[in-house]
Formats: sequence, C-alpha cells, structure tokens
Amino acid sequence: MKDMKLPGLAGLRIAITAGAGGIGICIARALVKQGARVAICDVDATALDAAANELGAEVAVIADVSDEAQVAAFFEQVKTTMGGLDALVNNAGIAGPTGGVDEISLADWKRCIDICLTGQFLCTHFAVPMLKTAGGGAIVNISSAAGRFGYAYRTPYSSAKWGIIGFTQSLAKELGPSNIRANAILPGIIEGPRMEGVIADRAKQTGVSHEQMKADYLERISLRRMTPPEDVADMAAFLISDAGRNLSGQSFPVDGNVEAL
Repeated sequence: MKDMKLPGLAGLRIAITAGAGGIGICIARALVKQGARVAICDVDATALDAAANELGAEVAVIADVSDEAQVAAFFEQVKTTMGGLDALVNNAGIAGPTGGVDEISLADWKRCIDICLTGQFLCTHFAVPMLKTAGGGAIVNISSAAGRFGYAYRTPYSSAKWGIIGFTQSLAKELGPSNIRANAILPGIIEGPRMEGVIADRAKQTGVSHEQMKADYLERISLRRMTPPEDVADMAAFLISDAGRNLSGQSFPVDGNVEAL
C-alpha cells in the first residue's frame, strides 16, 4: 500500500497466526507500517525469531493452531503482554495432501481440516472475549480461491476453505451486535515457494510437466499472472481499518479473477 495511511490502525493490538512467513509476515509488515502492535505465532522457531526481530512483535510464540493448549497459551500471553486484543487474522493453514479421494488417508484429511479450519475456530474462540472487552474489533479469515471452486485432487484443502466461508458468515451474524466484524479473504495463485510446490504436486498427479501445469494455472486467471502476497496484506489492513468499518460477512477474492481451478 506504499505510503498510504489507513484510518484507525495506529495502536491497534492485532494477532496474526502463521505470522513468520508467507502471507502472514506480509500482513504483519503491512500492519506494523500502519502503526499497529502485533502478536504472531508460528510453528517454525527460526522463522519466528527472525520475524519477531524484524517486526518488533510484542508477542512471538510457537503455536500449532490445531492444538488447543498451545492456542490458549498464545492468547493468554497476548492478554498479559498487550493488555487485550483489537483484531485477529486467522492466516495459518497448510496445503494438505494432493491425491485422489480414494488415495488420501484419513490422517492426512484430518490434519488439513484441523489446521485450516479447526485452527480458525480455536483462535477465534480465545480471541473473541478480548475483542468484546475492547468494545469490538475485526476478524479476518484467510480462505482461498479453493473456497469458491471445487479443486480436484485437493479435496481436504478445498473443503476446509469452503468451511471458512460459512464460519465467517456465521461469525458476522453472531458477533455483529458486539461490534465485531468478520470477513474472509480468498487469495488465488500466490507468488512463492508454497504455490510452486502445489503446482509440482499437481503436475506429478496429472502426469504433465511443471511448466505446463504452471501455464495451465495462469490460463485460468483473467489477468494471466500470479498475485503477490503483499496484495493480500493490503486487503487485510483495509478490512481491519476504519475504512472497512461497515464491511462484515463478506468474502473478498484477491486473485486477478481466478476463473476455475
């Protein structure tokens, strides 16, 4: 967002899950640039230390969002250190397995659902009492273009991301009277190593080259290009800011208009 200042972000206490890399650290950077105070968690200790130093994060905790005790500990530290919370970004997720529905194991299915969907429930469960105490706030849930299209050979991931849309709309209705807004962002084909890995796995599954699979992905995007993670971060900052004060229950694709997966 370059040097544009959004209203109402300065001084806000914001928790970001998986905030040490990828989209998460881009969101954290955008918010810090706007003057927000950030708390981050991640499962990568080395990346977490580096991110905390770069961001000046007030809280940086190792936490697997699918583990209730670890999530509870993260939010307890947020409460103790920062005195409360004004916004939550549910960013943590994994790509999950690539394979036919008859090939994917129950363990791999559960792991993907637990991190991508149940993790958002757990973080929201512990964050909402603090948001209510603060007099309101914002929740941004990271879904995916796979939350609006079926995604062959990625059924656990797509199912979780569709679930996030229903979760978000339900939160908006439930929490609106408490002045808490809930929205979802649906990133598309995001530049970076994670997407390259997904393309490689899909190419192997379907028996085509990596280059051909990447070209196939881009052919399904109206703008014919991948999306930088910074664009997702800008949308998150906008939704948390006062500029987005009347936006709730909505799902915002940031994807160059993905037409199909």
